[in-house]
Amino acid sequence: MQDNIRKYLFDIEEAINSIDSYLMDRREFSYYQQNKQLRRAIERELEIIGEAVNKMLQIDPGIKIDDARKVVDLRNWVIHGYDKVDDVIVWGILVNHLPKLKEQVSDLLKD
Repeated sequence: MQDNIRKYLFDIEEAINSIDSYLMDRREFSYYQQNKQLRRAIERELEIIGEAVNKMLQIDPGIKIDDARKVVDLRNWVIHGYDKVDDVIVWGILVNHLPKLKEQVSDLLKD
């Protein structure tokens, strides 16, 4: 694996770990929705994840990350559609998709 791809994978892993630390044991939608600082911090981490995936796709379009293009699209939506970001959608991504991405990144880093 190329060093720059490994660096992007580490960046993604760090962003996911940061999200996990921000939420700690308060994994409740109401806590997330009521805390603007938390929402903005998580949105920033999602931007970083999306940008790292985008850079990896430019180097290796076949990178083994499910829905890689959707990850990049999420980044674009958060950045360019900041006024249309839906907390319910972001929360669904955090709960339903981020754990799988974390696992895939971990697997890639093991190779």
